[in-house]
Amino acid sequence: MPTKPAVSNTPSLRSWPRSVAFRVIAFSTVWAILTLVVIFTLITTLYRQASERGFDSLLSAHLFNLIGSVGVSESGQLTGAPDLGDLRFSEPNSGWYWSVEPASEGVHGDLHSSSMTKAIPSPSVAEVPFNASFQRSYSADGIEGEQLEVFESEFVLDAKNRAARFRVMGNQTELEQEIATFQRRLLTYLSLFGVGMIAINAIAILLGLQPLRRVRNALAMVREGTAQRLDGRFPAEIEPLANETNALIENNRRIVERSRTQVGNLAHSLKTPLAVLLNEGRALGGAKGKLIAEQAASMQKQVDHYLQRARVAAQRDSVVYRTPVAPLVQRMVRVLQKLNPQTALSLSLPATDIVFAGEREDLEELLGNLLDNAMKWARSAVAVSVKPVAGKEGAANLFEISIEDDGPGIPDDKAREVLQRGRRLDETKPGSGLGLAIVADLVNEYGGVLALERSVMGGLKAMVRLRSLQ
Repeated sequence: MPTKPAVSNTPSLRSWPRSVAFRVIAFSTVWAILTLVVIFTLITTLYRQASERGFDSLLSAHLFNLIGSVGVSESGQLTGAPDLGDLRFSEPNSGWYWSVEPASEGVHGDLHSSSMTKAIPSPSVAEVPFNASFQRSYSADGIEGEQLEVFESEFVLDAKNRAARFRVMGNQTELEQEIATFQRRLLTYLSLFGVGMIAINAIAILLGLQPLRRVRNALAMVREGTAQRLDGRFPAEIEPLANETNALIENNRRIVERSRTQVGNLAHSLKTPLAVLLNEGRALGGAKGKLIAEQAASMQKQVDHYLQRARVAAQRDSVVYRTPVAPLVQRMVRVLQKLNPQTALSLSLPATDIVFAGEREDLEELLGNLLDNAMKWARSAVAVSVKPVAGKEGAANLFEISIEDDGPGIPDDKAREVLQRGRRLDETKPGSGLGLAIVADLVNEYGGVLALERSVMGGLKAMVRLRSLQ
């Protein structure tokens, strides 16, 4: 059986980019961030435009108020005590100022707010011309280095066409600071809202994909042999998938049963003809009879061997079987110890339970051949041990069975040769030469590993690694 990755409920970092949940959450997160950026930009733009319009409207109102509060005496002296209703025009160097200056002959003197401790120059008319209403606006540097927005107008004060120049100045730096404060607060609120929205969205997506995890867990149970089909209620979108999977599992089961039936029928149909050939060859005697008997016996071995392989292959990639390892090994060791009382047989088992991902009969045949081979060649002792093997991350769980003896062992250059069907290194020992070959085929069919090494006891060490269930 091919090695399959262990099922894990937590996707690895490498699998995240291929995860549907990751892709949907990532897409929705990017979309949410872009949406919040657009909202932030739109709100701050609208707030800036509204603030600047309000700022300009305030300066324009102060300018008309200032014009209405100033007059000219008969001597041409500017007169008046403007009160614009804003305390900032009284605070020195506050960035909020007003001033009135002569703009025609016959007018003298000047007025300015108490906050204006130093004259603030204005650009020439050529640089910033007046509009048709004799008004203009421009930016200027304030007394403390702040940026000012200036509204200026020239207005005729009396019938003699004596005019004055009126200026109202507002602190534009203060306006920019207010806008920046609003942007920071808005960014904080939108960030908190965005984090909450992304978290809720991720939870909703994960909960929405929960039925897929149930399907995956149900398939893992089928693969491990703890269930025969996908059970439970699934959403309408996933139920057809579960039904098709159950149909596939049932079809696999029918294929396995049909293959086993055909294998049994083949074995039964060949058993009698081969037995007749074997008996006739022995009864015939002579060279021809011996040849017929030998070939019939060889055919019988080959049929047994390939029928075994066919039976294992029939169940390959189908529903996984569960075989507890420890009870089976203990039973076989007890039987062989009784059959070979002259050989000391030791057994070492792990504290944790190990379950073989395969059929009990296959593990029995595998162990039986290895133990029989070890007992046949051992001088006085055989050691059997079973232990779990830690695999790499994402790999299937494995376990290892090692059987060692103190016999003559196998030369390194002959280890591959003994795995060939019918090949025996010592013809004096009884046997068919198929034992280790059958073991190798069984291990290969289950996707395991078979290694023949020199044992510390002096003889052969046969090590088998197979997949175990979680």
